[in-house]
Amino acid sequence: MTGTTERVLQLLSLLQSRPVWSGAELAERLGVTTRSIRRDAGRLRSLGYPVEATHGSGGGYRLGAGRALPPLLLADEEAVAVAVSLRLAAGGTVAGASEAAVRTLAKLDQVMPPRLRSEVRAITDATATLVATTDQVDGELLLRTARACRDQVRLRFGYRAGDGTTSERRVEPLRLVATSRRWYLAAWDLDRDDWRTFRLDRMSEVEATTWRFVLRQHPDPVELVQRSVTAAPYRFVAVVRLHAPLAVVADQVSAQTGRLEADGEDHCVLTAGGDDLGGITGFLLSLGHELDVLEPEELREAFRASAGRMLRAVQPRG
Repeated sequence: MTGTTERVLQLLSLLQSRPVWSGAELAERLGVTTRSIRRDAGRLRSLGYPVEATHGSGGGYRLGAGRALPPLLLADEEAVAVAVSLRLAAGGTVAGASEAAVRTLAKLDQVMPPRLRSEVRAITDATATLVATTDQVDGELLLRTARACRDQVRLRFGYRAGDGTTSERRVEPLRLVATSRRWYLAAWDLDRDDWRTFRLDRMSEVEATTWRFVLRQHPDPVELVQRSVTAAPYRFVAVVRLHAPLAVVADQVSAQTGRLEADGEDHCVLTAGGDDLGGITGFLLSLGHELDVLEPEELREAFRASAGRMLRAVQPRG
């Protein structure tokens, strides 16, 4: 690699490290003249990097946003991190994203030195991914919804509920929330005058209107979605007080399974939903902590019935 090429790459690295550099600062860092900096900036532009230069007080060189994505300059650990992330993205929740990840990984693999390719291969070969069933969403639908959140414009769409019924919805979108399996939209439902959550894979014919809105005082969108996925869809909602610190139980209960709140230093309250009381009692017992059933009454009855069966199971049979 020639000295000029090395210097151009060093210049690119400096421009990526902070918003603006003066020509004198760059010349001093690279040990060249400001004239050389101007030539090297021109070489970067010829490679597709949008290097912008302004004159006068407060002026200097900056890396702008280009129309086309130029080649990236990555350190070894950055290249490995990107490659591993792309391999994991191949089973994503957005339709088309897995194919894009594979294509991008193929391009990256071509320019990575052999030693880095072997590191990436060692990591992926030693890693097994537990792939859950996912409901993919259309990439264009995802982008349209995200733009509506950003621009604060109302959305209209068709929605299919869990029981199969369909309806037309008008909402003021707040935020997209991604879980490990699905995408959700937290939004103000104009027809129901309440904050609601919507699964993106159940939305259709999404249309962003020209009606702008002022964002209302709103709940935390992550908490709103968590309450929705852990309680709202289920017949029974269990609320129990566990005799264990929040940090301990948080390692056992995922955000999609239940909602946890601290109750002093040594206890926490768990809210979780389910359609089968037997399944709920089995899950709570599997945590291995003493607990108090706060609600509902049906759950107390289910525990009494389970306790009776367990006692009978250990009694000698004549």
